[in-house]
Amino acid sequence: MKVWGDPQREPSGGDSSEPDSSDARLAAVAAEAGLDLEPGSRGRHEHGDGDGEAHGHRHPHEHSEPGQPPYLGIVGAGAVGTALGVALSRAGWPITAVASRDAARRSRFSQLVGGTRAFTDATAILDEVELVILAVPDDALGPLAASLRLYAGQALVHTSGALGAEVLQPAMAAGTQIGSFHPLVAFADTERAVAAFHGATVAVEGDDQLVALLAEMAAAIGATAVRLAPGSKSAYHAAAVLAAGGFDALLDAIAELGRVAGLDEASSLAIYGPLIEQTLGNARALGIRAALTGPITRGDVGTLRAHLATLRDHAPGVLDLYRAAAEREIGLAAGRGALTPEAISGLRDALAMRS
Repeated sequence: MKVWGDPQREPSGGDSSEPDSSDARLAAVAAEAGLDLEPGSRGRHEHGDGDGEAHGHRHPHEHSEPGQPPYLGIVGAGAVGTALGVALSRAGWPITAVASRDAARRSRFSQLVGGTRAFTDATAILDEVELVILAVPDDALGPLAASLRLYAGQALVHTSGALGAEVLQPAMAAGTQIGSFHPLVAFADTERAVAAFHGATVAVEGDDQLVALLAEMAAAIGATAVRLAPGSKSAYHAAAVLAAGGFDALLDAIAELGRVAGLDEASSLAIYGPLIEQTLGNARALGIRAALTGPITRGDVGTLRAHLATLRDHAPGVLDLYRAAAEREIGLAAGRGALTPEAISGLRDALAMRS
């Protein structure tokens, strides 16, 4: 697992003298995380308060066999929850329960994953699993966590990219763990998302011991887990939004300008897509600033004015986006010494003109 903001830190993984098998490593990680992976065959296990503070009654829930992944339950059968369920199930991590208020989504999830019990109420899956994944919209996480009450030996994880694990604290009790597991993947299509997990990044956080188990879970679906620097998750997620939704908005603007030139959407993607890919390749090889090309790097005020005039007349909805990108480009070009002070002033004066 990569650790961002704390490069010396390594996840705990048990006694290094033990054989390096995935089962032994997973068992050690799960045990250290506090997940109660009981010996024996799968079945319901009764446990009470333990320390006298967890709960005032005895509670049954499922326990996996030693050396095997914990039994998982997913709350939310939308794009994220379904893709995770499919990927984890294929990787040998058992998805034993799903909860969703949408009957059609529950049915589709069960068909794709198989072997799951489906519930309307999220609280019902606490009887079925050891690790609960909340794959619901960010605004629903707080109220949902407040409606749940974990039992000792269970863990609760959410998939939000913007919120920290602390949003889940209302569900905690003695002997429980909370964390987050955010795959940096576009979830427009289930199978595409499952394929995209391979090589993807998963931001993990939460209790130190649980994070090691989440890193194992990421590795199982072909991803790489990273720990973010404290307090950085919102910025990390904002960058992800620009890379996904923001880039899609940019593609839409490109397609709108393509229509002015007589191109349909497919033609615009075919024509400008290779240029996008080349720019990304240059940025990877040379760095972002060095990869910048175009009229702004040359201080070409006349071309910039012509572009702005065309946008005002034919694609006014793109104008603000073009201006914002051009201002950023001026900063990049100036930073690498490509522009004189006079050129910078001329470009910014052109951008400031509203008619």
